[in-house]
Amino acid sequence: MTGFLLLLSIAFFLFFRVPIAIAIGLTAISYLLITGAMPLGLATMASFSGIDSFALLAVPFFVLAGQIMARGGIAKHLLILADELLGALPGGYALSTILASVFFADLSGSAPATVAAIGTLMVPAMHTQKYRLDFAAAVCACAGCISVIIPPSNPMVIYGVAGNVSIGRLFLAGIIPGALVAIALMIPAYFISKKHGWRGNPTKRSAGSLLRAFNQAKWALLVPVIIMGGIYGGIFTPTESAAVASLYALIVGLFIYKEFTWREIPSLFRAAAMTVAPLLLIVGMATFFGQLISLLGIPMKMAKALTSLTSNPILLMLLINLFLLFVGMIMETVAAIVLLTPILLPLVVQLGFDPVHFGIIMIVNLSVGFITPPLGVNLFVANTISDVPSERIFAASIPFVISMLITLTLLIVFPQLTLWLPDLYFQ
Repeated sequence: MTGFLLLLSIAFFLFFRVPIAIAIGLTAISYLLITGAMPLGLATMASFSGIDSFALLAVPFFVLAGQIMARGGIAKHLLILADELLGALPGGYALSTILASVFFADLSGSAPATVAAIGTLMVPAMHTQKYRLDFAAAVCACAGCISVIIPPSNPMVIYGVAGNVSIGRLFLAGIIPGALVAIALMIPAYFISKKHGWRGNPTKRSAGSLLRAFNQAKWALLVPVIIMGGIYGGIFTPTESAAVASLYALIVGLFIYKEFTWREIPSLFRAAAMTVAPLLLIVGMATFFGQLISLLGIPMKMAKALTSLTSNPILLMLLINLFLLFVGMIMETVAAIVLLTPILLPLVVQLGFDPVHFGIIMIVNLSVGFITPPLGVNLFVANTISDVPSERIFAASIPFVISMLITLTLLIVFPQLTLWLPDLYFQ
C-alpha cells in the first residue's frame, strides 16, 4: 500500500506538470517529513551519491558527441550512404531513414537527437517524393528509438550504474537486438511504401557512386569502430570512450567536414549541458527515492505479489513488460530506469533471468515509450519537424509499434539473441 501511495503521489505531481525530478524528490521528502523513516539529511547524501559515479560521466560526453555530430554534417553523409544502399527499393527513402538512424545511433545514443538530425533532412525529402507526410514523420520518430538500443546508449549507462551491471556487456548485448528492431521497422515501411508506390531518390546508382558515398561517410563510420574497438581492445573504459568520441567528433566536424566553426563550439557545449543537467537531477532524485523504497521493503513485497499470480518465469516477465510499457508511456526513460531497476532487477534475477538480458529488455520496452502518447518525446520532435499533429504521427506509427512489440517478445523468449555476443567475448 505504501509503495502504491508513493507512486500515486508522483503521478499527482506529474498530472500538474511538475518536472519529473521535482515530483520524485517532493514525494520522497514529504514521506520522510510525515513518517520520520530516516533522517532528512540523508536525502542530500543519497542524491549526491547517485550522480557521484565515474561511469555516469559517459552520459554528458555521449550527449556532447551527438550534438557535435548532428551539427557537423555527419548525418548528411550517413544518409547519402544509406540511400546508395537501399534507395532503389520500394520505400527507398523510408528504408534509408531507418538505416541512417542505425548509423547515427552508433554515434549519439539519444533518440530525440537522432530524430532531429535525420528527420530534418529526410521528412522534407520524403514529402518531395510524394510520401504521405504523417508516414514520413512516423518513420523518423520510430527509427529514432534504435538509438537507445544500439551502443553507445545513454540508458544502458544509466541502467549499468543503477543495477551495478557491466556497461561493456550491455553495449555488446544491444547490437543484435538493435539490428532486429531496425529490420522489424523496415518490414512495414517496405510494404506500406510498395502499396502506395513510394520510392527513393530516382538518381542512377553504381558501384562508383557507392564507393564515393562510403568514402565521404568513412569518418562517421569510424566512430563506432573507435568506441567499441577501444573498449573491447582494453584501450579505454566506456566512460573514456565517450570522451574520445566527443574529441573525435569535434576534430571531424571542424577540420574534415568543416560544417561549423570555432565560434559555434560554445553553443554546442551549452546545448549538451542543457540536455544533461535535467538527466542528472533525475538520477540524483531517483537514487534517493530508490533507497527509500528499498528501506521500506517494497521490492520484496512486489516480488511476492507477482509470484502469487503465477510461478511461470515467462508469464511473469510478460507481466513485468506490460507494466514497463505503461510506465514508458507516462515517464521519461532515464527516470523509469533509475526508479524501477532497484525494484525489478532483484525479482527477475530471482526468476533466473540474466541482469544484462533484463537490461536490454527494459530498454527496448521503454524505447516504445518514445513513440506512444502521452509522453512520446519522439512524436513531439517529429511534430516540430513536419508540422503534423502528434496524434496523426502516432496513428501512422502503429504498424511500427506492432513490429517492435513482436521483436520484444522474441527477445524475451530467446535470451540468446541478447546474450550470445557478451557471453562469446567474456567467456
